[in-house]
Amino acid sequence: MSVKEKIYDWKERLKDRHMLSIIIVAIIIIAIMGLYIYKKQREYRQVSENAYNYAFYELVNYIEEVEVYLAKSLISTTPEHGAETLMNVWRDANLASTYLAQLPINVEGLSNAQKFLNQVSEYSYSLANKNINNEELKQKDLENLEELHDYSVELKNTLNQLSNDINEGNISWGELDKKGTVAFAQEVSNLSSQSFSNIEENFHEYAGLIYDGAFSEHLTNPKRKGLTGSDISEEEAKKIVEKFFGKENFDEINSNGFSENGNIPSYNFSIKLKNGDDNNYASMAISKKGGHIVYMNYNREIGNEIITMEDANKIGLEFLKDKGYNNMKETYYMKQNGILTVNYAYNQDDVIIYPDLIKLKIALDSGEVLGMETTGYLNSHEKRKIENPKITREEAKKNLNDKLKISSEKLAIIPTEYKTEVLCWEFKGRIKGNDFLIYINAETGKEQDILVIIDTPNGTLTM
Repeated sequence: MSVKEKIYDWKERLKDRHMLSIIIVAIIIIAIMGLYIYKKQREYRQVSENAYNYAFYELVNYIEEVEVYLAKSLISTTPEHGAETLMNVWRDANLASTYLAQLPINVEGLSNAQKFLNQVSEYSYSLANKNINNEELKQKDLENLEELHDYSVELKNTLNQLSNDINEGNISWGELDKKGTVAFAQEVSNLSSQSFSNIEENFHEYAGLIYDGAFSEHLTNPKRKGLTGSDISEEEAKKIVEKFFGKENFDEINSNGFSENGNIPSYNFSIKLKNGDDNNYASMAISKKGGHIVYMNYNREIGNEIITMEDANKIGLEFLKDKGYNNMKETYYMKQNGILTVNYAYNQDDVIIYPDLIKLKIALDSGEVLGMETTGYLNSHEKRKIENPKITREEAKKNLNDKLKISSEKLAIIPTEYKTEVLCWEFKGRIKGNDFLIYINAETGKEQDILVIIDTPNGTLTM
């Protein structure tokens, strides 16, 4: 049969409805399979993208930790604290290296960064062992740590720039996977091969974010010393909520039940405020024991900022005084989206008591207090018997790094990770462009803790 006849025969068969149906079904099956494969490919790309994003942001987090701990290692003067800090560098550098290896980039800049992290890890481990054996670090060791810190700042800044480009959609992990040599090389231009080769040449062996307030990670206390008074009923708790807001300022209060397993057992309420968003309720928790405010929070759109941060702080202090919290002093703050979050610590006899912390959220368009959180205060507050320090201010200064330029000094009580408290001399100072808070134990004279202060346009942070 000729080709022409075959084509004619195929056309004749198409006229048969049965054959036409088979062809249509086949086309539909092919289309469905194509869509299924496309969907699976998209899902696979999304899973890969999510995995890369997770690895990248973990990398950025650990690089920031490495930079902070290296900064702390430069100012530490005791072997015990120095060993702890350097072991943290070793741990976080290893974790950063692990996440870096998971990214789809295979270029010179990446291998240099990997080399840097490996050498930071090994060198910090070596120096930590010196400290553990009560060996003092030599001047060369400190110079090496300082150089490593400088490189860690460069790497952190580079990764932050890459993070911005990814967040803004200027570059994707898919592009990095396909064109990594060009894209990443541009991002790591400030981390030259020469810089990393210098590290390799020099080294053959080889800081808590105070957004929630100083020492916020240690503010829980099973004794809940500030939780005073007798148990109250839910109806009594509701009356406390009514008094807090004022009956003229809300339409209704609804109970959200009792939370028994939280840090502080409490009654929870939602409050529909007048002149507010019908779909947006304020929330509030009242402790069962004593009827204390555990937290209050309300979110709304913020208008133009007309309240200064200084005035907002005064509003916060007046608010606390009105609610029965006296002798509070502002410590650290953060401004975001027109809202100022201020951390207030209790002040007793000119000694700042960091465990007794209350946080307020203040709107800068009106000065309205939109949020309150008292967990630290309720866990720790009591009238303390503060002994005279055995170590004088001048004696404590002798244990500071000689290069520290002191700007303020005072007594403070700080919490420890072991749920205890310790009286310290707090020295605020600067070394080589970095601000620090150094705490010297007022009983033993030993270095108790070091925090790095970070001043940003939006607030004061510490690590």
